[in-house]
Amino acid sequence: MDGIQRLKEMIDESSNIVFFGGAGVSTESGIKDFRSEDGIYNMKFDYPPEYMLSHSFFVSHPKEFYDFYRTMMLCDGVEPNKAHYALAELERRGKLKAVITQNIDGLHQKAGSKNVFELHGSTLRNYCHRCGKSFSVEYVESNEVPYCPCGGIVKPDVVLYEEPLDGRTLENAIDAISRADMLIVAGTSLTVYPAAGLIDYFKGRYIVLINRDATPYDDRADLVIREKVGETLSRVV
Repeated sequence: MDGIQRLKEMIDESSNIVFFGGAGVSTESGIKDFRSEDGIYNMKFDYPPEYMLSHSFFVSHPKEFYDFYRTMMLCDGVEPNKAHYALAELERRGKLKAVITQNIDGLHQKAGSKNVFELHGSTLRNYCHRCGKSFSVEYVESNEVPYCPCGGIVKPDVVLYEEPLDGRTLENAIDAISRADMLIVAGTSLTVYPAAGLIDYFKGRYIVLINRDATPYDDRADLVIREKVGETLSRVV
């Protein structure tokens, strides 16, 4: 039996599916991932990308931070791909109960998914570090360093290195995984913690891994598929 057919059967047998995805879910929309050969972490910049995406760099080099952020992180005009639409359809059918994503592009919601937990925040939200006022993506794009009228710097609502994950979002993700009878993990290397550790809370029947490269959790999976996420899910749904 091939992997697609087996995945179909697992979905048919499950009633509380949770999807946990990383950068590989959005690469089919044209968004670069981080750790592949042509990913952001293997590109040449004036500073290491990990440093430019840190809280320290945001505070000490706001102009350079925003130059990098606007070029590499913002996703204007990017549309959802087959993976996003397939997951939205599974949710509509009542099979998929939650999407947990490490991505910050908002494409799951744009495709129609309702119950989405964004572990690393979203580029679509921005707020003043001082007073908390919200600002649009357009405001961030049109100002070299965006400042609030109160004088505070505007920060994207994304989790930078050195910053903790949002506690409420993390709790909701853990709760969803612990209740699931099937967990589909896709497009993630499962090497970034604490996000990667969420898989340890799964107590259900099936774990499926869909990823181009091997992960540390492959030997725990009931099914491993080495194909593109969108192509795989669109053949199943």
